[in-house]
Amino acid sequence: MFLETICIKNGVAVSLEAHAERMRQTADRFGFTAPGLPCIESLLPGSLRDKKVKCSIGYRETIRTVRFVAYAPKRIRSLVLVEAEELDYSFKYSDRVQLEVLNKQRGERDEVLIVQNGCITDTTYSNVVFRKNGEFFTPHTYLLNGTKRQRLLRESIIKEADITVDNLHEYEHVYLINSMLDIEDGVGCPMKSILNSIII
Repeated sequence: MFLETICIKNGVAVSLEAHAERMRQTADRFGFTAPGLPCIESLLPGSLRDKKVKCSIGYRETIRTVRFVAYAPKRIRSLVLVEAEELDYSFKYSDRVQLEVLNKQRGERDEVLIVQNGCITDTTYSNVVFRKNGEFFTPHTYLLNGTKRQRLLRESIIKEADITVDNLHEYEHVYLINSMLDIEDGVGCPMKSILNSIII
């Protein structure tokens, strides 16, 4: 089964076409016809209509599950670099066991930053954006090409870059982005919180 995570702000679903397109691409790759998105806004419980809400949709040939939860971002004060050469998360699978195993390696840190062949990729639940001299860059070596990442690239808010373990010290700050998180939400940490960590 596959997963789509959609942000709802004050009762309005965000970037629905981008999510529908990813569902179509996933279905094409795995040989089935993508189901249409349900009318998410009409399904939203009244108690959540004035909140930022995470809508999680499980699907394959049909919509299997639709879940809503009020969203509160996880506080990130530190990241640890973790090697995961064999990990493939190019599609948004509902099975996150491999990612959860990786995250258990974080120790006292808040989250892991996944490294493949010396290149920075993503955290277990987000793409990443690095700030340098007032500009924003994202690794071209992502695991999952998230909808927020794609939009920020289209709008030239961020640029792709070759970001590796060896050049991390050139950056000042890292931000986590996904369908629920924007750069301006400020979820991330200074680079020193990563540079002081040990690669497992």
